[in-house]
Amino acid sequence: MDAIGPAELIRLFEAWRDVFAEQREFLIALDGKVGDSDLGITMSKSFAAAYDVVAAEGPQAGLAKLLRSAGATMAKTAPSTMGTLAATGFLRGGKALEGADAIGTHEAAAFWRAFAQGIMERGKAKLGDKTILDVLDPIARAFEAQAEAGAPLGPALAAATTAAEQALEATKSMVAQHGKAAAFQEKSRGLQDAGATVGVLLIGTMRDVVQRGA
Repeated sequence: MDAIGPAELIRLFEAWRDVFAEQREFLIALDGKVGDSDLGITMSKSFAAAYDVVAAEGPQAGLAKLLRSAGATMAKTAPSTMGTLAATGFLRGGKALEGADAIGTHEAAAFWRAFAQGIMERGKAKLGDKTILDVLDPIARAFEAQAEAGAPLGPALAAATTAAEQALEATKSMVAQHGKAAAFQEKSRGLQDAGATVGVLLIGTMRDVVQRGA
C-alpha cells in the first residue's frame, strides 16, 4: 500500500479499535503502577466509538472530516486526560490534512507533527517529561526525515515505528512530571511510560495495516 485513502483510514480505525480492546488489561495494569488505572478503559472506549463514527460516515467523507469526527467523538466518549489529548491529536491531524486525498509519507509527516504539537500544547508537556510526547516527537521527526529522503510510506512507517520503540525504552530512565505519576517521582523511574506505550501502539498498528494492504 503506497498511501492511506479514506477507505484504508476507516480500516485503520478498526484495527486501532481491536488493538486497544486486546491491550485493555495490559494498559490498565501498566497505568496502575503509578497512575489512575483508567488508561486501558479510556483507549478501548474512545477507539471503539471513533471507529463507529468513521464507519458510519464512510469513505465519501474524506480524510480530514473522518479524522475530525474521530477526534470529536473521542473527546465526548472518554473525557479523561489521555482521551482529551488523543482527541486533540486527531483534531489537529485532521486540520493538517485538509485537502489531502491520501496519506503518503509527506502527509504522514504533517499529520504526526500536528498530532504531537496539539498534545504538547493541550497537555502543557515538554520533551523529557515522560509522556506520550516523548514517543510522538520521534515519530514525527522520523517521518520528516523519510519524507525529505523521498521514502515510500511503508519504509517510512517502519522507520517511525522503530524510532517510537526506541523512544519508549528511553522513557524508563525518565521521571514523571505530569498527572498522578508525578506524585511518585523517583518511583516512576525504571517503568516505561503508559502514555508513550499508547503512542507505540498507534504507530505500530498503522505500520501493520499498511503492510497487510501492500
